[in-house]
Amino acid sequence: MAIDDPDSRLRRVLTLRGAVIIGVGAMLGTGVFAVWTPAYALAGSGLLISLVLAATVAALNAASTARLAADIPKAGGAYAYGNEVLGRGAGILAGYAFVIGKSASAGAAALTIGSYLWPEGARWLALASIVLVLALDLRGVTRSMRATAASIAIVLAILGAVIIAFWVEGSTESPDAMEVTASQGFAGIIAGAGIMFVAFAGYARITVLGEEVREPRHTIPRAVAISFAIVMIIYAALGITVVTARDRLGDLGDAALDTVARAVGGPPLAWTVTIAAVLAAGAVLLSLIAGIGRTMFAMGAGGDAPRPLAAVSTATGVPYRAEILAAGLAAGVALVGGLGGALALSGASILTYYAVAHAAAWRRWSGWGGRLVAGLGLIGCVAIAATLVVLTIG
Repeated sequence: MAIDDPDSRLRRVLTLRGAVIIGVGAMLGTGVFAVWTPAYALAGSGLLISLVLAATVAALNAASTARLAADIPKAGGAYAYGNEVLGRGAGILAGYAFVIGKSASAGAAALTIGSYLWPEGARWLALASIVLVLALDLRGVTRSMRATAASIAIVLAILGAVIIAFWVEGSTESPDAMEVTASQGFAGIIAGAGIMFVAFAGYARITVLGEEVREPRHTIPRAVAISFAIVMIIYAALGITVVTARDRLGDLGDAALDTVARAVGGPPLAWTVTIAAVLAAGAVLLSLIAGIGRTMFAMGAGGDAPRPLAAVSTATGVPYRAEILAAGLAAGVALVGGLGGALALSGASILTYYAVAHAAAWRRWSGWGGRLVAGLGLIGCVAIAATLVVLTIG
């Protein structure tokens, strides 16, 4: 164990490369295939503003959580930070917000797999996907990381092909392409940012796995920054492509990237997008089940969830009971929920989780730089979460 590795009940096996792979795999997942149409329904032609707003809040969240993770390298993310800095109530709020939000995300990821591969039996295939992912996660985080790395390489290649094909085929248009769906004003743009935020939220997986990262005070901040920068570039290119495609092609439907791919590359390119969607959603499931499990493990160890959830396998070092429960929650969402509602629930819940992290950062640091980031992040999280709830539920 390295000198700056604090004691941990879990095995510290993740290097910088592994942490970046997990972060990119968590962000470059279901969101990149699912968020565009629901966000456009709220923001209309202001979708790119929503994207920038979501990215800004995500960057603020990354800054606060990376520094907190380096100072408090414990499993559980904002649950651990809230407990240590703000008190038990804040920790419990963050912990359950994370579990609810990420369970919704996991259910959405499983439904994405089912919808692309077998639309008529999407829910059953979603359940089968959750069982398969749980089996992989129970074997240990390093095996999950290798599977994630392979899927990331394929997904990046396919997304790059779609973007290039669209811009090379620049003349593609249809007669009904000129009418843009009306937005719900500035509030719609803010709520759209809440949907778009789901696509950025995966970097938290690195901080949640804090007890399994080598030299966490150095590795975690660098891993968050690198993974966030990679995904920012990809989403910017995709956002511009989708908005332009909406102007040229009209309504893109729920599977926006599939529609774009069919328009510029026909069935062969569309099939590659299906493959990418399934691989990306599978990678998200791998990291989500692991992350939810680690949070419930930490909550069980702290007495804020049933203590049996703190059990760790002696063979693999995995909190197996917590991961089994995480898979069960995801399965429940897949059985009773819908994709759009799951994304809205996930966005509002995870923004609440980050609001607790920013409050902890504000309390822990006295310097103006850290407090400025924490203050702006807290305001952004609360404003977007509240607006998203009002427009999608109210």
